[in-house]
Amino acid sequence: MFKQLEYSVITVMMEHPPLPHTSTKMAAFGHTFPFYAGPKPTFPMDTALAVIITIFLTALVTFIVILPGIRGKMRLFWLLRVVTSLFIGAVILAVNFSSEWSVGQVSTNTSYKAFSSEWISVDVGLQVGLGGVNITLTGTPVQQLNETINYNEEFTWRLGENYAEEYEKALEKGLPDPVLYLAEKFTPNSPCGLHGQYRLAGHYTSAMLWVAFLCWLLANVMLSMPVLAYGGHMLLATGIFQLLGLLFFSMATSLTPPCPLYLGTAVLHTHCGPAFWITLATGLLCVLLGLAMAVAHRMQPHRLKAFFNQSGGEGSMLEWNPEEGGFLCPRYQSTAESPEPQDIPLSEASSETCCKEEHPREPDCAP
Repeated sequence: MFKQLEYSVITVMMEHPPLPHTSTKMAAFGHTFPFYAGPKPTFPMDTALAVIITIFLTALVTFIVILPGIRGKMRLFWLLRVVTSLFIGAVILAVNFSSEWSVGQVSTNTSYKAFSSEWISVDVGLQVGLGGVNITLTGTPVQQLNETINYNEEFTWRLGENYAEEYEKALEKGLPDPVLYLAEKFTPNSPCGLHGQYRLAGHYTSAMLWVAFLCWLLANVMLSMPVLAYGGHMLLATGIFQLLGLLFFSMATSLTPPCPLYLGTAVLHTHCGPAFWITLATGLLCVLLGLAMAVAHRMQPHRLKAFFNQSGGEGSMLEWNPEEGGFLCPRYQSTAESPEPQDIPLSEASSETCCKEEHPREPDCAP
């Protein structure tokens, strides 16, 4: 009963706010509200995103460290391939866990807590990702009403998570009105329908991005082998699945009309965020690279193999060229171009044994 009453008060105060007036002091505690928990400390960035960036940066540094071992003109080609491949893989993983697919921000004057007439000046931010929403509330200035107004709350709907339960916990904690108002708009029972809309878009888009990541792994494996054409096809598939994920996200989020989000005297509008646009750019890059490799394989196969430090032909064998990278850059040469095998002198006993096996009728096989 209390939760329903608090929700009704929040909705009325956010959509039809009273006129601002001078704040009233509480006799014992000044401007503070002792029954509400303070804002929890926040990490400056998403932990999953930080782990992904750290892993790929570590891999990049490792490849840069061994870069001096590659000699000749192939060093630049090798560095270009490594940087491009790591960039594509990092983007696919990072955007899958990003909360900036649809973003919005507004500065407004609004009520702070339920059952209170105190008003604050804040910047309200909304970030919608594939697995939930992130709501930020920052005071301008941060210190108002003897409190530090700096909130960063996340509500998720990934598999195994219950959004409604997280919203109920937020009500019990007594979070500020703007945070609860935006979080309520994404609940399953909200008339806006944002929960089903973004949850469906997130599931299908995330599935497409995981398939794109697998295609990226297969492309790296095939491009390190003398099957460059198939590597180009997998790179093309990587870009296609990224673009399909964007298509699913755009279609699912446009099924219903936009829901107005009133915050005090302002209205919050959302638009496509950085994760959407960087996924679009990376998907187009993969498609262009895949098409370029397919055309090069048809028109200039020798130059394509030279770019990947491979020279093909029938009866090709692997030869290590220390002048072009040592053991880091394998170079394929045909058997016809390979030097003739030289006889290796064996011991006297071994020579006699081989001679007897090849010429059993000769009385003396000594050298």
